Amino acid sequence: MSDMLSRVAGAPITWGADASAGWGYLMDPARVMSEMREAGLSATELGPDGFLPSDPQELKDFVAGYDMSMVGGFVPAILYRDQDMDADVQYFERASDQLAAAGASNVVLGPRSHYDGYDTEIDMDDDQWAVFLRNLRRFQDITEERGLQTALHPHWGMAISRQNQVDRLLNSCDVGMCVDAGHLFLSGVDPLQVVKDAGDRVLHVHIKDLTNEMAEKVRSGEVPFRQATIDGMFVPAGSGDVDLAGIIRYLEGRGYQGWYVLEQDCSLTEDPAPGTGPIEDAKASVEFLKKVAATL
Repeated sequence: MSDMLSRVAGAPITWGADASAGWGYLMDPARVMSEMREAGLSATELGPDGFLPSDPQELKDFVAGYDMSMVGGFVPAILYRDQDMDADVQYFERASDQLAAAGASNVVLGPRSHYDGYDTEIDMDDDQWAVFLRNLRRFQDITEERGLQTALHPHWGMAISRQNQVDRLLNSCDVGMCVDAGHLFLSGVDPLQVVKDAGDRVLHVHIKDLTNEMAEKVRSGEVPFRQATIDGMFVPAGSGDVDLAGIIRYLEGRGYQGWYVLEQDCSLTEDPAPGTGPIEDAKASVEFLKKVAATL
C-alpha cells in the first residue's frame, strides 16, 4: 500500500506568500502554519526569502513548533548570464543553509529571467545555454556540499518552460527535477510525459491545477500571468484539467518516494475571515489526494 499521503506538504504561496513586488497581502506565518496543519499537511516549503525565520536554528524550531518538517524551498536565480551572479549565489547559499539545518532534502531552483514578472519569454541561444549549464553546476555543488539535492523547476516565464527547453535540459546535464504539473501544463507541455522522460531525476513534485480555458488566455497573451493568478487561474487539485491523478499513479507505481507539494498560487488583499480563504482550497485539494491514494 502506498504511503503517498504521508508525503504531502504545503507551500506558503498557496496562502498568498510570494516575494514578487506588489504580489499581494502576506498572511502571518503563524496562521499559515496552523492552517497547513488543520488542512492535514505535515510539512512545508520555505516560501519567499524572509517569510519564515532566516536564522537556520530559529527556522528549525519554528517549523517543529507546529509539528511540521521542512521539505524544500523555491529559490530563483538567473543562470544564463554572469552579471550580478554574486547576489544570486549568496541568496542560494543562505537558503541552502536554512534548508539543510531544517532537515530538508531539496533546494528547488527556479531558473528565472532578468525581466520583471513572468510575462516575457526567454529563448536562450547556444552561448547562453553554455553559461546556464556552467552556473547550474555551480549551484548543484552548493547544495551537494550541504547534503542536499538540486531540483530544477521549469516555470512559466522563466528560462526553462517549453518542451524544447525541458528536453535540452534533460539531455545536457544530470540535474534533478521539480515537476510542477501546473506550470508545465500552462506552457503547453505534458507533465506526465516529463515525469516519464525524467525518470529517477524527479526529486520533487508541485501539485498545481488549472483549467485549459484559463491557460489559453495566458498563453495567447490575452491575460498576463499575475492578473490571471489574481483572477483565480489556479484551482484546487482535481478541479482543473491537469492529469494530477495520472501523474501520481505513475510515480507511485515506479516507486517514487519524494514529496508532493500542494501549490495553488493566489494573491490576497487582506486577511481572510477565520476558516475561510486558502484553507478551504487546501482542504479540497487534500480530499482529492485522499481519493487518488485510495486507488493506488
